[in-house]
Amino acid sequence: MSTIYNDDILFFDGINVLDFALINQTPFYLYSEKIITDNFLDYQNSFGDNAHLICYSVKANSNLSVLSLLAKLGSGFDIVSGGELSRVIMAGGDPKKTVFSGVGKTEEEIRFALASNIMCFNVESYDELMTINAIALEEKVIASISIRINPEIDVNTHPYITTGMKDNKFGIEQSDILEIYTMASKLNGIKITGIDCHIGSQITDLKPFEESVSKIISIINLLKNNNIQLNHIDIGGGLGISYNNEESPNKSEFISRIIDLLKPLATTILIEPGRSIVGEAGILVSKVVNTKSTPSKKFIIVDAGMSDLLRPPLYNAFHAIKEVFHNNESKFLCDVVGPICETADFLGKDRTLSLSKGDYIAIECVGAYGFTLSSNYNTRLKPAEYIINKDTKSIREIRKRDTIDQILDNEIEYL
Repeated sequence: MSTIYNDDILFFDGINVLDFALINQTPFYLYSEKIITDNFLDYQNSFGDNAHLICYSVKANSNLSVLSLLAKLGSGFDIVSGGELSRVIMAGGDPKKTVFSGVGKTEEEIRFALASNIMCFNVESYDELMTINAIALEEKVIASISIRINPEIDVNTHPYITTGMKDNKFGIEQSDILEIYTMASKLNGIKITGIDCHIGSQITDLKPFEESVSKIISIINLLKNNNIQLNHIDIGGGLGISYNNEESPNKSEFISRIIDLLKPLATTILIEPGRSIVGEAGILVSKVVNTKSTPSKKFIIVDAGMSDLLRPPLYNAFHAIKEVFHNNESKFLCDVVGPICETADFLGKDRTLSLSKGDYIAIECVGAYGFTLSSNYNTRLKPAEYIINKDTKSIREIRKRDTIDQILDNEIEYL
């Protein structure tokens, strides 16, 4: 984990969390520039001289400062909406190093992506292919595409974050791949550049990745035999991290295995990591507002809830919760819950902690799918985000806390 105690006070990337919490409104997200940088460079350095492009998955954490940091490190980007493309451009990212994934690209988004000259679309269906072609012809441009296959690989992760199984909405079935590539090769508005595959998220076993790459290789050989050549192979993302002291995959070993499998093809390798770059780089700090005991349960009620961190109720995901001040009083079993008017509003169940009203907690490994899944449910204000400079250890606010005026601004007054 990325936090340590020093004299019973929690530190994150060298920062005294208690001191910072005492002078800033909770809840708030705090990120480490150093951890993000180190994780990205672990991937980058693992490729050595092999042709590659790391396309950071914007949906994991789309804050402009995070995207800007990664763009300066040379990252490409994997986007799933026109809004994410706008963020990449605003943050200084290169559209020519950006791939557009997702099953529901609108005509407006496709036009915007073509005008921005993105690297390619990851095509997910026949209808999408024909739509992109028609729009490209209207705009008098050529759309570069790769086609996303569904390899039908079962992975040991939550069913809501699998993306490469038979019943998932993503990608094209293997049995249809040759047909759709052949169709694409005959379209005047389309240029085939690659092949894409993504099997899921929070995967901690490298074997499914190797299996999916092996399937891609067999498809590439099939395409070659039919005179269809590819410039890149996009193996997707999904590498997991350690949330509860479980063993997490080694990035270098992961990349080494992929390179060994793909080296005979002598083509550019794309990967789309998200969680494994930013997940461990963030904590969510919250304040205890009340405690409550019933005959069967003790509750610690904090000012962060499912509107701030949705992963626990959405996926039953585990996040370590630590006292910001580690006192020596007796610990007790409790549920850490938020203020949202939903029974599902919990951050952690059956945790052994020692907390009282006014104390602070830090929820770990929330840098990915934390703030990006937040909402204004119950008309609650989205929290501020901060980042720790890797060189100076100074802290900068990178997103202000919502105001009620912002939330209500787009609504039409009832008369």
